[in-house]
Amino acid sequence: MQASFSGLEQRVETLINECRRLSSENQSLKSEQQSLLSEKTQLQEKNRLACNRLEKIVEKLRLLEDQ
Repeated sequence: MQASFSGLEQRVETLINECRRLSSENQSLKSEQQSLLSEKTQLQEKNRLACNRLEKIVEKLRLLEDQ
């Protein structure tokens, strides 16, 4: 009976440790996800600004071409 409890206790301890490890990994992944979302937002804004500049340059070239 004692061996049964000992084995069960060890399995519970293993599950607790695995739960802690997964919780830590989950927290790390959430942090990384937030960082990547922030980077994505910044890159989208840079892309939008670059597109606007490019459109202005194209428009200026068309105006010069028409002259």
